Amino acid sequence: MNGFLPNLVILSAGSAEGGSELNAFDNALLKAGIANLNLIRVSSILPPRAEITYEVPFIEKGSLVPIVLAKITSCEVGEVISAVVAVGVGEDFGVIMEHSMKGSKEEAEREAKRKVEEAFKAREMALKEVHIVSAEHKVEKLGCAIAAAILWWR
Repeated sequence: MNGFLPNLVILSAGSAEGGSELNAFDNALLKAGIANLNLIRVSSILPPRAEITYEVPFIEKGSLVPIVLAKITSCEVGEVISAVVAVGVGEDFGVIMEHSMKGSKEEAEREAKRKVEEAFKAREMALKEVHIVSAEHKVEKLGCAIAAAILWWR
C-alpha cells in the first residue's frame, strides 16, 4: 500500500526552558516549529526516494504525524545538553538514528553519525550521504533539547 509511504522527511530541532519537564519539552517543540502536532514515534527507516528538507511546511494543527525524535531534559544549572537526529541515505532507502546526551552538539552529532554508519554496515549497504539536525542547550533552570525527523507527504 504505497499511500502510506512518506515522500518527505522534515528535519527540525529546538531547545528551551520551562517550568516543568513537560513545559520545557513543549517549548522546545515550539522553537522547532512542530508543537501543534500530535507526534507519533516511529522506528528509524528513511523511505525510498524521500526528499529531505530543513524547512517545516504547513501541517494542519492536530495532525497525526510520524516522527523520529531525540529528546533530553535536565535541571542541572549550567549543564549542556544536546539532541541529534542523523539521516543516512542509501541507494534504495536509508536509516534515521537519534542521539541525546549531556555534552556538546558536536559530540552528539559524531555519535549519531557513528550509529548511522553502524546501521548501514549491519545492512551491508553503501552510505551515500548523511544529513544531521541538532540542538544544544545550556540549562538555566530546567531545559530541554530536541531534534526530529518528521515523515510526511508532499
